[in-house]
Amino acid sequence: MAVLKFLDREHTVAPAGYSRWLIPPAALAVHLCIGQVYATSVYKEALREHFGTSLTAIGVIFSIAIVMLGLSAAVFGTWVERVGPRKTMFTAACCWAVGFFVAAAGISAGQLWLVYLGYGVIGGIGLGLGYISPVSTLMKWFPDRPGLATGMAIMGFGGGAMVAAPLSRQLLSWYGSDGVVGGDAVAKLFVTFGIAYFVVMMMGVFTVRVPAPGWKPPHFDPSTIKPKAMVTDADVSAANAIKTPQFWLLWIVLACNVTAGIGILEQAAEMIQDYFSSGSTVAVTAVAAAGFVGLLSVANMVGRFVWSSASDVMGRKPTYMLYLGAGIAIYLLLATIGSTSTALFVVLCAVIISFYGGGFATVPAYLRDLFGTYQVGAIHGRLLTAWSTAGILGPLIVNGILDAQGTPGELTAADYRPALFTMVGILAVGFVANLLIRPVASRWHEPKRGEAASEPAPSGARD
Repeated sequence: MAVLKFLDREHTVAPAGYSRWLIPPAALAVHLCIGQVYATSVYKEALREHFGTSLTAIGVIFSIAIVMLGLSAAVFGTWVERVGPRKTMFTAACCWAVGFFVAAAGISAGQLWLVYLGYGVIGGIGLGLGYISPVSTLMKWFPDRPGLATGMAIMGFGGGAMVAAPLSRQLLSWYGSDGVVGGDAVAKLFVTFGIAYFVVMMMGVFTVRVPAPGWKPPHFDPSTIKPKAMVTDADVSAANAIKTPQFWLLWIVLACNVTAGIGILEQAAEMIQDYFSSGSTVAVTAVAAAGFVGLLSVANMVGRFVWSSASDVMGRKPTYMLYLGAGIAIYLLLATIGSTSTALFVVLCAVIISFYGGGFATVPAYLRDLFGTYQVGAIHGRLLTAWSTAGILGPLIVNGILDAQGTPGELTAADYRPALFTMVGILAVGFVANLLIRPVASRWHEPKRGEAASEPAPSGARD
């Protein structure tokens, strides 16, 4: 349609003098909206009671959404590179809004499968497209600071719950009947979010631009950058990247980091109330628990920007050693002494979630270091299948263990320990995988412009 031609990539090329600092707000407009997925714990109990099912069954909604995020990012990664960010962000906005509407219809009709289809499948596709669309664009605008660029692109996703959690609580109180939050209130909340998020995401659609071919930041000379062992100046295609051991080792690293963090995020509101139940010295109310979800969202968002920016100085591999190694120690503390103080509990959870967010924001730059910029967006999309896997494992591990421990809402800190110790083991696996990552062998590199393809390296070449 002629009216939609403004979405085409050729119509998004920035004119001369266009400021690259206008691109981060466009990315934030999308990521702050789709980051609502991290606030599902605020209304999870209301949905459990409405459908008369278990926490695990309700947690599947979140898991499906994350699975579809990874699958859609992997399947449509090369399409995103081809059509550009504007068309991708528009498609993401449509899917995200429709997902809310279908899920609302499912709640009203008492059909959980419709919630799975709407928020999980359709909304999950919107999540995947919306997540990856600004990332490669921002990396092209900020070749001098790739970690900073990916941090700016992704921090909004981590901060989405900072807005959605308190807003959800307020809207649910308005939509509820006589102070009781039921399924009808959640359905109205979803309709509200579908409309509001579409409008906000369209602001990003109209704002985003891609740099003109050959554009470089002022005063940036790539030849002055000191070479680093783990940073290549060559390129690897998406098809070849998935054939390398480096891709799969990094896949394991991301999957482990996400699995460990997602268990807390998905269970955050319930977890702090169970840790400090009415039998504890300090009881945590539902209102305070919602505030805790918002606080973790801040930690998630700040971690994505701070740690990814720091990785420009520290290097990606040492940064992931910090995420995974320190994460092991913090999970042990959370399991053993986390219930002795609410302040200690909150601080430990906040640091863990900052590592979780930082891992997401740092991985595109890690991919750029290993595989170059040629098809980094498509490679990133394929790597996000690790997130899909973690989106299933994290909630299933935590919810499965908690369902076996007792009745939801009547658990204690001790009931969480088996799950937390399991996360320690998962982080240890990721730590070892990160240690094994080496530079990609030259046999996987694309031939440079004007050069003939090189002969394949001997079969015994080191990867």
